[in-house]
Amino acid sequence: MPTIGVNKADLYKALGKEYTKQEFEELCFDFGIELDEDTSDSKRPIVDGVEEAPQLKIEIPANRYDMLCFEGIAMNLNIFLGREDMPKFTLKPPSDGQLQTVTVSQDTERIRPYFSAAILRNIHFTKARYESFIALQDKLHQNLARQRTLVAIGTHDLDTIEGPFTYEALPPEEIKFAPLNQTKAMNGKQMMDFYEKDKHLSRYLPIIRDSPVYPIIYDKNRTVLSMPPIINSNHSKITLQTRNVFIDITATDKTKLELTNHILVSMFSRYCSEPFTIEPVQIISPHNSQTRQTPDLTPRHTSASITYINSICGLSSSPSTLCTSLARMCYDAQPSPTDPSHLSISIPITRADVLHQADIMEDAAVAYGFNALPRRFPRTTAFTAAPVPLNKLADILRLEAAMAGWAEVMPLILCSHDENYAWLNHPSPPAHAKPVRLQNPKTAEYQIVRTSLIPGLLKTIRENKRHAVPMKIFEVSDVVFQDLGRERRARNERHFAACWYGKTSGFEQVHGLLDRVVGMLRGTFVAEGEGKVGEKGGLGYWIEEVEDPTYLPGHSAAIYIRQTPSSPAKRIGTFGILHPTVLKKFELPFPGSVLEMDIEVFL
Repeated sequence: MPTIGVNKADLYKALGKEYTKQEFEELCFDFGIELDEDTSDSKRPIVDGVEEAPQLKIEIPANRYDMLCFEGIAMNLNIFLGREDMPKFTLKPPSDGQLQTVTVSQDTERIRPYFSAAILRNIHFTKARYESFIALQDKLHQNLARQRTLVAIGTHDLDTIEGPFTYEALPPEEIKFAPLNQTKAMNGKQMMDFYEKDKHLSRYLPIIRDSPVYPIIYDKNRTVLSMPPIINSNHSKITLQTRNVFIDITATDKTKLELTNHILVSMFSRYCSEPFTIEPVQIISPHNSQTRQTPDLTPRHTSASITYINSICGLSSSPSTLCTSLARMCYDAQPSPTDPSHLSISIPITRADVLHQADIMEDAAVAYGFNALPRRFPRTTAFTAAPVPLNKLADILRLEAAMAGWAEVMPLILCSHDENYAWLNHPSPPAHAKPVRLQNPKTAEYQIVRTSLIPGLLKTIRENKRHAVPMKIFEVSDVVFQDLGRERRARNERHFAACWYGKTSGFEQVHGLLDRVVGMLRGTFVAEGEGKVGEKGGLGYWIEEVEDPTYLPGHSAAIYIRQTPSSPAKRIGTFGILHPTVLKKFELPFPGSVLEMDIEVFL
């Protein structure tokens, strides 16, 4: 969860009360946030020759983007305390009725297709407000915008530029301007080289660096405003003296585009000469006929069941009481005029976290007070806790393998595509067992969710080559496959895998471990084709030679089981001596053998 630092004295002043640390902790707990630290009694950093004022470090839920700044925290707590009502945000066109316009070029679809904007007129910045304004943009970039990949924000002094504006996408060599806090003009390629070693901006360069076109925003005179998502122009930078702020927002995600706009204007329109008024901007998209005004400040309308809220919270509150409680959480709630069992609710633009009536129910409980909710014993008083059968089976296998002298390891569940397939001599996944891919992997090492436990075992041995051989390790854990027939589009399978690594191949070692664990699960070895099952109704299992490129030819076997004499045979796993190319890929000089099988069939 993000942690926001706010000036302690300023926040208490905004809340109209000097709190003790315990009182403020209780207020935070009641509202659903947490005071992480009060720096009053700590050594604080020196800023501009003066010791920093005492700060309150507050942990904010990850989905509460409206509380990522001082203004949002103060507003929400004041509304919760009943000291003020939820502001009514309004759009106000300029006095001449002529809206500023931004024309979006079709070429932007090649790089960052979505654009939104707004204007804050006659805003009054102080040093603290200015710093909060910049800090909120940074917090949104890091959280909601996913390091600017989804959304990028630019803010400009409107008095230094002139509309109408255009949002275009041009080859980097054709873009030239002096970036923020620089006096020398550079083209797009030169900027990429210039900021390569910049600790702050270098992380964002890969977002557009390899694209044939870069996004760019111009004013009427072809003066550059910004090159999102990298940097603004020095020409239009805002200062403490700025009175009219033009906000541009570009994105690859349309939903987060508008949400970012809502958060910025709702938090800082309070400092305009007419509080909570925002000047809209006309966005013109000739190529797709999607001309519109932004931002759209219309609240979302929904309904919530009174019975649902009361039953979950254990209350019997009247509709009017629930409406009063929800008002403390920024909602505008009224009894439904058409259905007496429901509430008609307006969700403000600041509450993007509200997706379901369960969220409304939770806020009703927060407003009522979790500690004040009635406590009662469940209607059923007799409970017998029991482990999940699959987890119990996994624990039994862990214990049995450990008692046989094998050491358990726990590798990461993510791996690269090559480690899971190419390094095991499988060029691509089979059609029936495709992996789950990460959409935006942080590194090449973590691209997919593993479909086999073997790469993790081999990487563990690779990182422990300095230890004496032989090494005997095992793992009991999940692998994941795509399954489009399921709601979550994926399925988990619990596997057991083991690896022997030493100066001999160890084939007989993994074969012995297989016989031990299956025998312990009342499986009986049978000759294939005899139609037998195990003793006392257990499973009958056997092995057959199989050709698998992961293993040395002629030195691998598939594991089969049959539950009843008439049931079909089922292949549950494979074991064998690792192929030399597999060992080479994982940088292992000695031979080894591995075993992997699906254990869910033993339930």
